[in-house]
Amino acid sequence: MKIVVVGSGYVGLVAGTCFADIGHSVVCVDSDQKKLEKLRQGVMPIYEPGLDDLVARNHASGRLSFTDELGSALTGAHAAFIAVGTPPRATDGHADMKYVHAVAHAIAEKASGDLVVVNKSTVPVGTGDEVERILLSARRPFRFSVVSNPEFLREGVAIDDFMRPDRIVIGSESEWARKVVSGIYEVERLSEAAILHTSRRSAELIKYAANAFLAMKITFINEISDLCEAVGGDVRHVAHGLGLDSRIGSKFLNAGPGYGGSCFPKDTLAISKTARDHRVQLHTIETVIQVNDNRKRAMALRVLDACGGSVRGKTIAVLGLAFKAHTDDMRDSPAIPIIQALQDFGARVRAHDPEAMENAAKLLTNVTFCEDALDAATDSDAVVVLTEWPEFRDLDLGQLKAVMAEPLMIDLRNLMSEDAVLEAGFTYCCVGRNPAGPHGEKQLLAAE
Repeated sequence: MKIVVVGSGYVGLVAGTCFADIGHSVVCVDSDQKKLEKLRQGVMPIYEPGLDDLVARNHASGRLSFTDELGSALTGAHAAFIAVGTPPRATDGHADMKYVHAVAHAIAEKASGDLVVVNKSTVPVGTGDEVERILLSARRPFRFSVVSNPEFLREGVAIDDFMRPDRIVIGSESEWARKVVSGIYEVERLSEAAILHTSRRSAELIKYAANAFLAMKITFINEISDLCEAVGGDVRHVAHGLGLDSRIGSKFLNAGPGYGGSCFPKDTLAISKTARDHRVQLHTIETVIQVNDNRKRAMALRVLDACGGSVRGKTIAVLGLAFKAHTDDMRDSPAIPIIQALQDFGARVRAHDPEAMENAAKLLTNVTFCEDALDAATDSDAVVVLTEWPEFRDLDLGQLKAVMAEPLMIDLRNLMSEDAVLEAGFTYCCVGRNPAGPHGEKQLLAAE
């Protein structure tokens, strides 16, 4: 089939490239000329493992192309996927739908035949109805049908998630549209994937509900980690015990500095706002949002506690800036408020991240960005682990200690081997448990 994907950001580029790799003819449409030219040259606008090779292979084969001409792209197309951003509005936190609506108007104007329009963007309930209204109000002599097909991609493993999904949700009241979208995914090749056909509004809600639930799971284990510290438990053991329950599962039960990224912060806020508009109070989700925001500031206070109550005049090495490993995404990363708070308390910050420093430099000021972890740690009074990059776990701890002014490690991801860190002579502080210091003393960080 011929597919048009409007928007070449994270979702659109991954989806379009994977559709091409399945065997479809895909045209990615974007208004950013510089981005398009870089894509044609094989330069990715985002960091996602394996994406550059996949784009290059499918572009070379002719199955994947890039343009800013929507009209020509739509000629002969069976479906057009809308994959543009829906950021929270600064005024009220609602998802900003202006980009989705603009694409819908453009498709209505430039379509040249019957077309299934697929909302791939994360959108509030009822967006499909509005997109359909826009298409039909153009009074074009074509058949339009709007489908909600939410994405469930995890940054860092997005290609595998797309090619081997645990479910594909197709929300539509049109049998024609269902068949087209099912054909695009070639559902017969996905025998283990759950193909869920729902109403359009149910599909829109599934995406928000899923992200809100996962955000709640993260926030829950973070609060349990505070309780573990207070009573002498170990959050790793508690999380493992919880995860063995098939009703709960082990994913998203790693204690840390709070969730961030492109989805959870904006989607929890959006579903909460949508609920209020419909006179429904989502107390649980609203609490999750508040607890997560508070936790990020509390993590900075933990660094202060570990440094003896003050970081004024001290140098703090931060390892990891992206909201999670294997991505360069800085959106709502816990590193941002933590670093800013440390600077407010008078600390000098040196930082390293394998992929996110260019994006971080746009959001943080007065931070020294370093070539590697050892460079960041040089002459530092403490090293703080903020992102779970595997290379940080594999650091030569002897070398790390040798370049530091003080051997203090504050591991807010529980990434490092406690025994190895202590054996190397560090004082080790983490979350959800109370490890011993270099001389056997307990490092108890007060729960914030």
